[in-house]
Amino acid sequence: MDQPVPTAGPSESSAAPPPLRERLTIPVLAFGGILMAVMQTVVVPLLPDLPGLTHSSAGAVSWTVTATLLAGAVLTPVLGRAGDMYGKRRVLTGALALMTVGSVMCALSSDIAVLIAARALQGAAASVVPLSISILRDELPPERRGSAVALMSSTVGIGAALGLPLAALVVQYYDWHTMFWLTSLLGVLGVAGVWWAVRESPVREPGRFDVLGALGLAVALTCLLLGVSQGGQWGWGSPPVLGLFAAAVLVLALWWWQQLRTERPLVDLHLVARPRVGLSHVAALLTGFAFYANSLVTAQLVQAPKATGYGLGLSIVATGLCLLPGGVTMLLFSPVSARISAARGPRVTLALGAAVIACGYVLRIADSRDLWMIILGATVVATGTTLAYSALPTLILRAVPASQTASANGVNVLMRTIGQAASSAAVAAVLTHHTSLVGGAPVPTLHGYLLAFAMACAVALAASAAALSIPGDKAPAGDQAPGDKRAGDAVPGDRAQDSGASVGSPPAAGHAEDARGSAPAGA
Repeated sequence: MDQPVPTAGPSESSAAPPPLRERLTIPVLAFGGILMAVMQTVVVPLLPDLPGLTHSSAGAVSWTVTATLLAGAVLTPVLGRAGDMYGKRRVLTGALALMTVGSVMCALSSDIAVLIAARALQGAAASVVPLSISILRDELPPERRGSAVALMSSTVGIGAALGLPLAALVVQYYDWHTMFWLTSLLGVLGVAGVWWAVRESPVREPGRFDVLGALGLAVALTCLLLGVSQGGQWGWGSPPVLGLFAAAVLVLALWWWQQLRTERPLVDLHLVARPRVGLSHVAALLTGFAFYANSLVTAQLVQAPKATGYGLGLSIVATGLCLLPGGVTMLLFSPVSARISAARGPRVTLALGAAVIACGYVLRIADSRDLWMIILGATVVATGTTLAYSALPTLILRAVPASQTASANGVNVLMRTIGQAASSAAVAAVLTHHTSLVGGAPVPTLHGYLLAFAMACAVALAASAAALSIPGDKAPAGDQAPGDKRAGDAVPGDRAQDSGASVGSPPAAGHAEDARGSAPAGA
């Protein structure tokens, strides 16, 4: 007689999401990452005209970019930690909602003060990528996790490449508020998509949120990034800039002391001190510096007037289209990055990506007059960025407990942001000191651009060296097969041996993650 076929009990069947939601989790999260990058770049085509449109100064208008940078840098580690404690899906939805509210404010107002405040709200979206990567770790089986994380990391470059020409087209043919109404609609779709398609992860780290640590980090980062971003305009040796840097050092030292003595710190410095984590953060900072110079210099170079002898005099729309092949390349190469990491380890992928970035700048130095060579060099840099940015989260996932994934990736994204801010300041300083008069106006010389490329190339090589110095990154057993032990369970024990202190996740969180690691695909 045939035996009855076992069926899942009510608790098991109710735990599995509907198939359609399961299939849409990765696309919805990737859409949120692309939307975040688009939101950061849409204001760029407006910058030359915004003083007249808002009846304000160019200095005030520049804060529409600076406010987003500062808010994103401050909120990324804070919201990452909140996601680990209170629910990643909940915090991700809130970040996208803040971004959407900021976009609606921009669509409704032409007042520069309102626009700056709205752009600061949009900075909350910088936490979308680290939160999404943490969700992917919790929700996907190991065999799907690598490619999904690689795609999520690439959305930053994809969105930036798409956002510039899209915004330029809208601004050129429609009222500039239309652009923000469009992004508001996309933001609503993003919030609704996350609410519907993404499950809340049960992996949590209980405890009280470190409010004092969050405030201290906010003050230190604000002073540091404000000094870096405004140093060229205010003067690097001016009292305001020197005062900001001094305040950043003092507050950061006090914050470090407070974090080491807090039971549940905002940033686990014992974990950061481990070479696998700390060197990954250093590599992220250097890679962010090297990557950002490509977008900055390319946009200015191709728009330079033809009278310079090297400029192409392209419009902002044509400039965006020059960067578009790099965005397409990032989309195509994200699965390649995952395969290299699976075969050789993310440390090798990161080193290779940084080396490819350096090769791209060598091409830029060799020829920055012909449009096809400019596009080729920029695309090679974008390819290397894909490899590097896709490997960084994988390194973090393998080195930290599951209950601290969002906060650790948030710190990694913060280091990229600091690198980008430093790159912006350094490139501006180089180009400012190498100018010539064209039509009575100072314009950067080709030599200045080549120096900027050489500087970015050297930093990329330093990033590659930093990647190779990261200790062995063999995938934990949990990243090999769905039923094996997860990385998050192994790390706290390593931390206890390395630092003599355990501030990581409690056993319950590790067990919850272990249970999810052995769940069926897509659970």
